[in-house]
Amino acid sequence: MLKPKAESHADLNPVETSEWLEALDQIIEAEGPDRAKYLLERLLNKAANNGAAPIARYQTPYVNTISVEEEVPYPGDREIERRLKSLVRWNALAMVVKANKYDAGIGGHIATFQSQATLIEVAQNHFYRGSINGEPGDLIYFQGHASPGQYSRAFLEGRLTAQHLANFRHELRDTPGLSSYPHPWLMPDFWQFPTVSMGLGPLNAIYQARFMRYLENRGIIPKTDRKVYAYLGDGEMDEPESLGAVGLPVREKLDNLIFIVNCNLQRLDGPVRGNSNIVKELEGIFAGAGWNVIKLLWGGPWDALFAADKSGMLLKRISEVVDGEFQAYKAKGGAYIREHFFGKYPETAAMVENMTDEQLGSLSRGGHDPVKVYNAYRRANESNGKPTVILAKTVKGYGMGDGGESRNFTHQAKKLEEQSLLHFRDRFKLPLTDEQAKSCELLKPADDAPEMVYMRERRAALGGSVPARRPKPITLSAPALELFKESFTGSGSRAVSTTMAFVRILTALIKDPALGKYIVPIVPDEARTFGMESLFRQVGIYAPMGQLYTPHDSDIFLFYKEMVNGQVLEEGISEAGSMGSFTAAGTAYANYGAPMIPFFTYYSMFGFQRVADFIWAFADSRGKGFLMGATAGRTTLSGEGLQHQDGHSQVLAATVPTCHSYDPAFAYEIAIIVQDGIKRMYELNEDRFYYITIGNDDYAHPPLPAEDIAEGVLKGIYRIRTAEAPQALLFGSGAILNEVLEAHQILRDRYGVSTDVYSVTSYNELRRDLLETERWNRLHPVELPRVGYLQTVLGGSDLPIIAASDYMKIVPDQIAPWLPGRLVSLGTDGFGRSDNREQLRRHFEVDAENIVAATLSRLARDGKFDPSRAASAIQELGLNPERPEPSRA
Repeated sequence: MLKPKAESHADLNPVETSEWLEALDQIIEAEGPDRAKYLLERLLNKAANNGAAPIARYQTPYVNTISVEEEVPYPGDREIERRLKSLVRWNALAMVVKANKYDAGIGGHIATFQSQATLIEVAQNHFYRGSINGEPGDLIYFQGHASPGQYSRAFLEGRLTAQHLANFRHELRDTPGLSSYPHPWLMPDFWQFPTVSMGLGPLNAIYQARFMRYLENRGIIPKTDRKVYAYLGDGEMDEPESLGAVGLPVREKLDNLIFIVNCNLQRLDGPVRGNSNIVKELEGIFAGAGWNVIKLLWGGPWDALFAADKSGMLLKRISEVVDGEFQAYKAKGGAYIREHFFGKYPETAAMVENMTDEQLGSLSRGGHDPVKVYNAYRRANESNGKPTVILAKTVKGYGMGDGGESRNFTHQAKKLEEQSLLHFRDRFKLPLTDEQAKSCELLKPADDAPEMVYMRERRAALGGSVPARRPKPITLSAPALELFKESFTGSGSRAVSTTMAFVRILTALIKDPALGKYIVPIVPDEARTFGMESLFRQVGIYAPMGQLYTPHDSDIFLFYKEMVNGQVLEEGISEAGSMGSFTAAGTAYANYGAPMIPFFTYYSMFGFQRVADFIWAFADSRGKGFLMGATAGRTTLSGEGLQHQDGHSQVLAATVPTCHSYDPAFAYEIAIIVQDGIKRMYELNEDRFYYITIGNDDYAHPPLPAEDIAEGVLKGIYRIRTAEAPQALLFGSGAILNEVLEAHQILRDRYGVSTDVYSVTSYNELRRDLLETERWNRLHPVELPRVGYLQTVLGGSDLPIIAASDYMKIVPDQIAPWLPGRLVSLGTDGFGRSDNREQLRRHFEVDAENIVAATLSRLARDGKFDPSRAASAIQELGLNPERPEPSRA
């Protein structure tokens, strides 16, 4: 029987406690820490079984995870590496200061790289692999604000010139410049991953590591021990995306993933956690999730102090200090440290009584000690079955002195006073005269200098320079249109949705012998909603451990089938996570030499609106693939209501330069777009991707018209109904094209008005063509003016145009400047409602009756139809002209 509980922290038997602790020490000394960990785990299990489970602890003492006894000697030449690192530091600082000296306000960041220079340079000399046996090497997400450091090293390596560095943040000059942050779109041979929109890097790195294993388990790429490194700021970890997926790499045992969190304790305005401790907080989060946590807090000069701490008071004192105080210690120097840190207790004060203030000020943090850093990387690379996070404590603005070291303003520091430049020179023993330092002259030793020889040898041994983007040529041919013949024959009397039409196209692609293995279906837990469950049985759901259970629906044909080499990425309820997979897949051609073709199918409302920042970064990454906005259209998705009904994703898609968006109505349109998209992206190597909206409205799909309409489908418009003497033109898109076709019949049969009908697959494509044409004409005033595709199709017609879609009126309004006074847009501005399609389309005034009314009203205004007849028609059609405007209803 259990005794009554005593105070949880009271030591009722100190002698017994001491005996237990001594026994533990003996086990560690005699048999090692692994044996001790095993025994402790057995004891914890036994205690839990007997009702004495201890309180869960995910924080350990505030010391380095790797003890001095566990460290291995540093394998490199410390002195040469110090000189090399100092050169990188100086050039990174000089390029920013000089850029702002001659172009005030151009910006840039100095302090971030100075805080992480040791973390980067140790890895550059000993860990980052540019290639592995001819295969792509490690993938590295560099911290965006530290980009000058990467430029500086590339300058020493000869990959960038002094002119490049002189044109930092000057990308539009006659000579080559450097982008502000990592941007593959702007520097396609250098950067791999855009990271400076904070929070995107951590999540994308997780899904990159996961997709690497996906490719290996499916046999697309060979298995290697390559790693994904992600350098993150401690302030960045407040972004929800940074920590939102930390459980996934634990579940999937992604020991190929290493996070390095640069804990310099400062964000843009001030301390990350002034009143607490960010390292402890992050340790608890990551350890609780199941990561391997390596704390890298204290440099070598602290080792002797910890060894001398027999009373435990130094550890006690360190554990009391909040980050705001740690920042002050570094900002105010050794005398302040002596008084305010060590001086609190007699025991700690005595420990440093023989040390000078200068020595106290030089007590380094772990992230600045190459030996400690090397051992942390080594331990991380040896991790088996777990992702690793290194929590590296550093000083923001390290070496900048009064110009920014550990100061609140340091993140924004772009200029340094001359005295600070001289201080930096002296601190890092740089071979610069006063005048050279004051003018921020770049340093680059001769090619045969020891530092340069050493640097080249190390990078050659590790497989080449990083960062570097080295995409292999894609040798993939698009399928013939014959592959989609089912889409071209029409559905006959059978009513199907465009979503189901797409699923058949996707199925055909997966079955194709040449392309099938490259198709990556991605879905955030809505496969059954979209009618995609047939893929479960056909190609399986990816699960790195296979299926460890018998699914309850295993007795039916389309059961939930998980496989180690499954092809479908079922991401759960996570659009952001799905975008991480889409990004990894859509850039696999560049990062792995594997031309994967991702199809990410999701509720269209929860795409651009929710993950627009990820999509922008995907475009920056030169990503390829298809975003499939399913259940699209504000009136097509019935019943779901305001939060689910999408009427604006086509507007948002127009903002991304490399996104080509379409709102198709029929199966053959989707097939033409997908086939041409694969051709452009993977055969012609164009850097673009697609957004295609598909709905769940079932209706009959016609066969491909006899005439060649493929060009019109791709460029955005083609005629689908022709009248002998049209009085107006009707434009329709997506499911609303059916309403337009019905309006066409009503106008003809009841009101004697003939109209031509056009399927507009993409207003965005039409607008881009018109803008390009307009610009060419503006810049070539002596040449014959060009004509845009829209005008070519309309053939000089000046008839009024009524355009209806399931999206906001601004979508067709994009082409209004080129149709002066002619365009009447009908759309779905406003919040959605829970009701059926008939009621929704009547509410938003995009049903056939409203299209008829808009046409008659416009003709009446133009003197082409009797106004009184138009007014009576509105009543006949059951419309209330006095009802509230739907966008404000």
